[in-house]
Amino acid sequence: MIALECYYSLSSPWAYFGGPQLQDIVRRHRVRLTLKPYDFQAVVPQTGGIPLKTRPEPRRTYHALELARWRDHLGMPLNLEPAHYPKGVPRDIHWNKYAGWMVIAAQLQGLDAQPLSHALLRAQRRGDGKRGVRLTDLRPRWRALLGSGPARFPRSRAGPAAGRARRVKAGLARGPSR
Repeated sequence: MIALECYYSLSSPWAYFGGPQLQDIVRRHRVRLTLKPYDFQAVVPQTGGIPLKTRPEPRRTYHALELARWRDHLGMPLNLEPAHYPKGVPRDIHWNKYAGWMVIAAQLQGLDAQPLSHALLRAQRRGDGKRGVRLTDLRPRWRALLGSGPARFPRSRAGPAAGRARRVKAGLARGPSR
């Protein structure tokens, strides 16, 4: 069986758009998918990128136009400015990590984590401000979503900084992504 690793951010509208196509590829080609969510906000500055919220206004406007174009092309609902997406410095520095930890925990428990991953992306991106989900609100929902309580995550002996460096290096080796 072919193995496919997908590195992505659970705060990315592009990951939301690509989810159904990825699932279709996995189904049609009987691929074993391993999702690798990562902290995009930590990686971008270390790889020479500029976070969207600090880009000049013309670049942000163009980004919004492209999202709207793809939203219409794919026929997928998308709120261009999700109500619960941090506009400035987030109060919780782990705001975008909880969803990724849930996806990793689901995989560690042998579950198909792709539907969960896409549901999390959809909940954040389709929300109209009344129905949107804060990724930080997911912590108490682990038990219900995973069915067995908070998952135990394997700890790296090298610590989180080494894990982040390894993920940055792996991302650079694979080339740029959206």
